[in-house]
Amino acid sequence: MDEAVPRLLDRVPPTGEIQEWSAKVDKIAPIIEQYRNDNEDRRVTSADTLDAVREVGLHRMWVSREFGGGQVSIATGSAVIQALARLDASVAWQVGVQGAIGRLSDYLPEETSRKLFAESDKLVVGGVNPSGTAEAVEGGFRLNGKWSFASGSAHADWLVCAARVTDDGEPRRGEAGPVIRMLFLPRSSVTFVDDWHTLGLRGTGSVSYLVDNVFVGEDHTVDGAAMHAPPLPRGSRAYGISYYDFGPFTSSSTALGIAQDALHTFKDIALRKTPTGGSGTLAGSHVVQDKLARMEMAVHSSRLVLAHAAQQATEHGADGGDELTSLIRLTVATVAENACQVVDTAHQYAGTSSLYTTSRLERNLRDVRSAVKHITLSHSHFEMVGQYLLTGKLLMRR
Repeated sequence: MDEAVPRLLDRVPPTGEIQEWSAKVDKIAPIIEQYRNDNEDRRVTSADTLDAVREVGLHRMWVSREFGGGQVSIATGSAVIQALARLDASVAWQVGVQGAIGRLSDYLPEETSRKLFAESDKLVVGGVNPSGTAEAVEGGFRLNGKWSFASGSAHADWLVCAARVTDDGEPRRGEAGPVIRMLFLPRSSVTFVDDWHTLGLRGTGSVSYLVDNVFVGEDHTVDGAAMHAPPLPRGSRAYGISYYDFGPFTSSSTALGIAQDALHTFKDIALRKTPTGGSGTLAGSHVVQDKLARMEMAVHSSRLVLAHAAQQATEHGADGGDELTSLIRLTVATVAENACQVVDTAHQYAGTSSLYTTSRLERNLRDVRSAVKHITLSHSHFEMVGQYLLTGKLLMRR
């Protein structure tokens, strides 16, 4: 394609910070591309790839500067994850997960956050679905359970476990239901289960892990209820936005980046491929032209609405309440739906070219369908936000 042709649909003027951090992605792009296929085959990202990510600080971009992080804007982090996903969705997903878990550094005691995020340079990942129990004991909790989807755990020093608090074996209940706590423990305290055999995002190494009666001090835990509100103000706080309003930007950015890669790949195929029995390339087909324009606008509009939500989250993280939450949920669900539509269309109209595992579109299809399974991108957001718009009541799910 002639690079002199104006590409206004692709050109959203970036801020200086976005340019600075995007340059970091460009710097390590050759390494990501080099190991992309190997990571997929081995079901875990190589140490060389993650070392490159850590060297330029992408794993700490959404952590307070007080704890050695970049403390970049939500919009900048989203742009970085999109850029990574255009190269390798599995790498983008792990950086996104680290970004989400990194947000807990604003909730943990400062001394603990400094130990986990500043004194250690490896990943801090884990499971935020409360699939274990934390028995309250003097000074902390006794933790037991099994957690899934530990993306990036092969390169982590610390893992977080969401658990239901118990007293003498009985669930502790608060105003909103069972009391949940996030507990951080060192890698040496867990046993990994190699069960990551999946459709897509294979390079994330998102295995399960077991914890058997491990003591976790209270200073290494976060009250789950507190995460629904912005962290309390303090000098080291990086973001005045709740954990649950922040998290969806990570998964949606990965899905959008996958769609961008699929769109770029499809354009290249359309310009050079002549279908069997055809007299010209796919680019000359009126149907392909129509589909391409629709894909282009789906990607463009998704980028814009996601950037708008990031702006609103930045400006109203502390006071947006359910109005902000509903905007974010509706935005990311829309982005996820658009991303799937773009990838599905590209995969379909590329013909047999997309059947082979050597095709980027084949992997795009598997990766995007895996990414949108995450609860933060659930199609149920449409229903819940619809209910909120009609009744003023916002639920997570029915």
